[in-house]
Amino acid sequence: MKPLVPLSDSSLDQLAADIRVPKYDRASLSAGIVHIGLGNFHRAHQAWYTHRLFDAGKNHDWAIVGAGVRPSDGLQREKLLAQDCLTTLIELDPASTSAEVCGAMIGYLPVEPSNDALIAYMARPEIRIVSLTVTEGGYYRDAATGGFDAGHPEIRHDAAHPAEPRTAFGAMIAALRLRRDNGVGPFTCMSCDNLQDNGAVLHQTLTSLARMSDPELAEWIDANCSFPNSMVDCIVPATGPKEIALAAAFGIADNAPVTHENFRQWVIEDSFCAGRPAWEDAGAVLTNEVELYETMKIRMLNGGHQIIAAAGDLLGLETIAETMAHPSLNALMRKVETEEIAPHVAPVPDMTPLAYLELITGRFSNKEIFDTTRRVAFDGSSRQPGFIIPSIRDGLESGTPIEGLALVSATWARYCQGHREDGSTIAPNDPHWDELKKVAQEAADAPMRWLEMTQYYGDLGENPRFADAFCQSLNRIQNEGLAAALQEYLNP
Repeated sequence: MKPLVPLSDSSLDQLAADIRVPKYDRASLSAGIVHIGLGNFHRAHQAWYTHRLFDAGKNHDWAIVGAGVRPSDGLQREKLLAQDCLTTLIELDPASTSAEVCGAMIGYLPVEPSNDALIAYMARPEIRIVSLTVTEGGYYRDAATGGFDAGHPEIRHDAAHPAEPRTAFGAMIAALRLRRDNGVGPFTCMSCDNLQDNGAVLHQTLTSLARMSDPELAEWIDANCSFPNSMVDCIVPATGPKEIALAAAFGIADNAPVTHENFRQWVIEDSFCAGRPAWEDAGAVLTNEVELYETMKIRMLNGGHQIIAAAGDLLGLETIAETMAHPSLNALMRKVETEEIAPHVAPVPDMTPLAYLELITGRFSNKEIFDTTRRVAFDGSSRQPGFIIPSIRDGLESGTPIEGLALVSATWARYCQGHREDGSTIAPNDPHWDELKKVAQEAADAPMRWLEMTQYYGDLGENPRFADAFCQSLNRIQNEGLAAALQEYLNP
């Protein structure tokens, strides 16, 4: 193994020649973006596009400052500050592996219960974009209706204590209040989460929360801030010992490296109230048709992940690539995508839904990407309503098949019972795991009990076509096993 070089600004010239390092002087960078929720996905995606723009000698006043509002963000902050906020990005191409050091991030704000440092920094005039990756379920929405959840305890707290917010959204509102009062002007609020109409969702959350304590401020935010929709796409596994060892194989001592596939795409609505970097010069797509790209990606890629993840974990398969090597799960994804999802997805420039299916099938099959079924199955209470149920509703409305999607939903119910088919325990894997497990165990004998969770299914349980298909699938999984249920669907 190569001698390890601790990652830092001062050690970049000591790294191996085949590792791409920043071509720009990081000391000359100044902040223009605060990003809240600084996980692997952001660092392999938005930060990379910004880094490549800097490499081209452009927009050096748009560097990123990281932030977090959860206590767990504190550990990430320590790791990144210890290496000057640099990140090793390791691209896992089936044919080769390469490393690049990304330097777009220049600081990480203190993680505090009061969020004082975050609020003060976002209020600075040089901050013109505040972006977020806080997970699909982090926007305080009712999963069934899409409406704002004003009754959530954290939302009630922020509404009652707007100067001491606990949420990222409360902190953004507090900063915008300071900017308005000081005549600084607004910033662009940009969601980078896997949500349909993510900008509109962020708009709803921010203005709804602001309206609970300061209606005039809510109106000012509505009139002055912009909320661009965006579609973000790059498969990025979680970091563990394997990923740290991969960085070490390149001679880099990095405590927070990021591995990613050899594909990334960023499609952004060009709606920025205070300017933006020229991300299109680094390969991003600026368009007014983000919704078409979003629908294709969320329904087919994110939906495809949900088709195979829980099923794979139930069968004891560790990675997404292993599920794609499993004949029945591979066939399940292809059939459901082709017959039940793609008919409701419009083409985008240079890509039809069926061509996109071939693209994502290849991406999911990349054995170099150690993306676990457990990670992809996490937070089904947000991902099933976001990625699967919309296709069910489209199928019911148009009369196209929904039996495969009903099987996917039944598989999720069986997954939430908390044990695999070999009897091993599935550790809690959802923010609402205890409730889901209780209902799933009741549904083992009474499948309709699962569909009574209207917070996820809305009125779908009242639709005989879907309810019957769901109940038949869950009963077959319970009585005969998942393999039998898969074969019944694939070979009726």
